[in-house]
Formats: sequence, C-alpha cells, structure tokens
Amino acid sequence: MGGSGVHGSAGPGLSPLNRAEGKVLETVGVFEAPKQHGKYETGQLFLHSVFGYRGIVLFPWQARLYDRDVTSPARDKSENAAGHGSKEVKGKTHTYYQVLIDARDCPHISQRSQTEAVTFLANHDDSRALYAIPGLDYVSHEDILPYNSTDQVPIQHELFERFLIYDQTKVPPFVARDTLCAWQEKNHPWLELSDVHRETTDNIRVTVIPFYMGMREAQNSHVYWWRYCIRLENLDSEVVQLRERHWRIFSLSGTLETVRGRGVVGREPVLSKEQPAFQYSSHVSLQASSGHMWGTFRFERPDGSHFDVRIPPFSLESNKDEKTPPSGLHW
Repeated sequence: MGGSGVHGSAGPGLSPLNRAEGKVLETVGVFEAPKQHGKYETGQLFLHSVFGYRGIVLFPWQARLYDRDVTSPARDKSENAAGHGSKEVKGKTHTYYQVLIDARDCPHISQRSQTEAVTFLANHDDSRALYAIPGLDYVSHEDILPYNSTDQVPIQHELFERFLIYDQTKVPPFVARDTLCAWQEKNHPWLELSDVHRETTDNIRVTVIPFYMGMREAQNSHVYWWRYCIRLENLDSEVVQLRERHWRIFSLSGTLETVRGRGVVGREPVLSKEQPAFQYSSHVSLQASSGHMWGTFRFERPDGSHFDVRIPPFSLESNKDEKTPPSGLHW
C-alpha cells in the first residue's frame, strides 16, 4: 500500500462507494503501510478502514480485549440462566486510540456511526445532563489505514489546532501541544478505555466498550452513570436488519431490569456487504456502584426469518478516583 494515493471526494468524504457517482476526487495524501507491530504516534493521519472517515490520532489506550470467539482448551461449556456460557474469558492487551474525526466527513458517516458518541456528565446539579464532544472517537489498531499529507492542517476539527501543532522536523509532523496533554490528564478517568468485549453469533460480531462516567447525587441517593459503545459487524455477505434489542441489567443492589425495544437509538440499521457495520453509544445508570449487562439483538433475514445475536456480558465498574468531577472541554 505504501505510496498509493488517498483520494477524497470534494463533496462526500472518502467512502469508495461515492466514486461511482461522478463526484470530483481530490488527493488528500499518500498511504503508508499499516503497522503490524508497535503503536501509531500522536499526529498520525489515517482513514478508518470500516467507516471511511479521515482522522488523526491523539493518543493511545491500552485495553483488555475479552474475545468470546477465541476458544481455549479447557473451555467450560456450561450455560447459565442468561443463556451465556459461563466460561472464563481471558483478556488480551489490545491498542485503541483516541482520535479526531474530520468534520467534512461527519455528515457522510452519521448513518453508520454516531459522531457525537463521547459524552460527559455535566458539572452542575442536573443529574441527567449529558454533553458530547463532537467528532471524538475511539478506534482499534486494525481500524487504522495510515497516510501522510503535506497539508499543514489536514483535518478540519475545532480542536485540531488547539491540540496539535505542525512541526516539519517530526514524523508524523503533528505534535501534541501542552493543551492536549493537560486535557488528557484532566479527563483521564472519564475517557479511559479499559475493557472491550466481543462475541460473534451467526456471522454478526458485537463489540461492546463500557465507560464509567461518574456519580451524581439525586434525591438523597447516589446515581452511577456509564456509557457503552457498541459496534455491530456483518461478517457475511447476506443482508440482515436489526429489529429488536433485549437487555438484562443487573445492579449490585440486587435489582434485575429487563429492557426490550425496537432497534437501537431510534434506528433499525441494515448490515450489508457494502455497509457491513453500525456503531452507536448509549447510557445506563444504577443506584449502585457496580453491576453488569448482557442481552441479545434480534435480526431479520431477507426471507423474513429472525435470529438472535448475543451481546457479550460486561461489567459496570466505578472504581475510579471520584475527587475530580469530569471537566470535558475545560483545561
């Protein structure tokens, strides 16, 4: 791949699907060979291999990936009441990155991936107040198709020049400003990605990343908040559509809640060979400091038949330093 051009449409971002529509293409950079080993540096430009947007790496996170598709010799096949194997799943270290999404590409990926998915609890007393930093994302190492550009401001994002500065003597030539380091340090507890859970059922892979957001007091009780990011990927060529979600939410206080509904975040996404993935974020709150969630997504095939896809069980933990409230955009 090294040396081949990255072409963007003057209109609809970088999706190769747009190339057949007679749009005007312009060169935005030159591809580099993806890294098989080691991490990408702050300032690395990339195309997202699944969603096609232009982005830039801010900093890496080391996560533990719990992949239920990886079989182990002593796998315990027993089933629990939730319908999940109670096997022990070992976590493997995996690199993720905090990135900025190019604002020019946001409108063209919004049907497949939310561009305001990284949310914070507001500082004031309204326990339900959430706000988002637009164009902030988490990407896995294998999502990155690296490229380089001679443009000194290759990514359009309101935080680009606040966080990064051009330095032609460096590779990549975009260096973290002090403001980026301060922002990372200040918001570390609310940004940190630690556990990633993955499971595949009938060629539909579900990846879940939970994030602890903080605790708020409401009506003389403590309410603990988490957001969770979910990616659905169709690994087969058959077109399927998400129709229903079914969640079970267990709280350390002893409550078990069931949530059923149509689709997710008001959508019933179609996963096809051309657009195989959909990513969204949602939130959950408990009146206990920990709990766990699991469930299923119901999909429909073209012939009208349905099948259930397991959502891997994941813990909701709050063992973070609570002394500093999340500050989001402040530094």
